Amino acid sequence: MDKRNRPVESGFNSEWFDVPLNVLHASKALPPRVKQSVKYAQIRSSVEVIGLVEPVVVIPHASVPGHFSILDGHLRVEVLNDLGRDRVRCLISKDDEALTYNKRVNRLAAIQEYNMIVRVYESGVTVERLAAALGLSAGTIRDRFRMLDGICDEAIKLLSDKRVPRRVFSILRQMKPFRQIDAAHAMINLDNYSGKFALAMLETTPEDQLADTVEKRQEKSGTIEAIQRLERELAVLQADTKLLEENYGPDSLKLVVIKTYVASLLDNARVVRWLAQFRSDYLQQLQLIAEVKTLAVGNSDR
Repeated sequence: MDKRNRPVESGFNSEWFDVPLNVLHASKALPPRVKQSVKYAQIRSSVEVIGLVEPVVVIPHASVPGHFSILDGHLRVEVLNDLGRDRVRCLISKDDEALTYNKRVNRLAAIQEYNMIVRVYESGVTVERLAAALGLSAGTIRDRFRMLDGICDEAIKLLSDKRVPRRVFSILRQMKPFRQIDAAHAMINLDNYSGKFALAMLETTPEDQLADTVEKRQEKSGTIEAIQRLERELAVLQADTKLLEENYGPDSLKLVVIKTYVASLLDNARVVRWLAQFRSDYLQQLQLIAEVKTLAVGNSDR
């Protein structure tokens, strides 16, 4: 099969498996005092109230058939053992590495956590039980229920799998839907989901794009206009940067091919003699091309 048309292979099975705890082997030792940690207490409380939320990631054991080595989830397995459970839901990996799962599978984004809490609550679990499971106060849980109030569906969709701090949503809520979408796109393009960046977007929001509930601010002389101008310039810079990123790779590849071909021409003594006699200007330019080390960004006219 042509490599260009070959589908991307998944690094793990797409189905969950309930695996007996006694066939799981730790791949690292837990700290001696881990059971006195806040994290252990939170996981234990959560498992007791609502069950295991994040699956354990395992890989078939290298030497024991039917057994598995733990890639991610040692503390969860320890909690389940302490609670007397005998099975655990696992995601089975095809590769012996845990980076993918730590970053892409097991860490919930704020919106994903919100959806999980809402689903658990709708299944009949009380706010108090949820608070106990997550190690939070009942008031904090109620605040989490309101996290996406006033946020438009498109902005939620854009940020659903991004690691966005919760305070960002309270800032987005002060904007009208179209501005929320614009801000979400800006955060994604710059890979910046910080509260400071969201506040900067809010400060540059025109009055007519602020939510009706937001108290109209008093403009400081020249400040708003300067920030808005900076935002426009930043948008242009983003577009230019993206264009360079898209073109630099193909252009560099073309340069390598051209340099290789030109070098082969200049290795031919008869070709060099002919160029020197009849096209000395061409010879000079070809020699310059052969000496190019890297593609100069922004000098596409050369």
